[in-house]
Amino acid sequence: MSKPPSPRSRSAYGFRWPANRRIAIVALALTVLLAIAAGAALLTGRSEQPPDHPMPTSSSSPPAPDRPVRTGSVPKPPQTSDPVAYAKAAATMLWSYDTRNARRGQQLDGMQAWMTGEAKYADWTSVSGQVPDPVLWSRMADQDQHATGTAAEGHFPSTFKQALADDPSAITEAYVYVVTVNGKQRIAWKKHGGGAEERAITLAVQCRPHHDCSLAAISPRVAP
Repeated sequence: MSKPPSPRSRSAYGFRWPANRRIAIVALALTVLLAIAAGAALLTGRSEQPPDHPMPTSSSSPPAPDRPVRTGSVPKPPQTSDPVAYAKAAATMLWSYDTRNARRGQQLDGMQAWMTGEAKYADWTSVSGQVPDPVLWSRMADQDQHATGTAAEGHFPSTFKQALADDPSAITEAYVYVVTVNGKQRIAWKKHGGGAEERAITLAVQCRPHHDCSLAAISPRVAP
């Protein structure tokens, strides 16, 4: 059996996406995030230090519906109202998998539990699109492929901070925050194969007051 390609040539799940699928995922994710940006003044860029996120003590906005408790092989989402902490945990989850112990459906079920229950802001396609199709997942399982992600740091992009500074009340419609996370992913497979790669991802995280955060979408590009 041939050796899997080097991690440098692979996606977070260890393979190349077909070009047409990448384009479709990117286009849909961009559309959703632009809609979020229009509704909640969300933009992307970069900054070294995140601002304190506004968390009013009361809000007329409806609470997010309860998320289904279906974690599969994926860790349960953390109970936190901090969007940066949640984004770091979500990035770690997205960069981690184990085809030796989990079926593809279990992986998707676990990821679904991290999503916001508000359909208006949830881009499940951008998240589920991170998982290989059934054939590729099976091939990865044949190689006992597994990966562990770690998040080194997370921050609010600079233009998102500027948008909040320009209009602090804009966030109170959706309470969706943009967070860029940087970290590392270690991939391993049969016969001691493996490697490590630096990772970066920009996530849209919803954190309504008095509710735990949840994942809304993955940005089609990383805020530099």
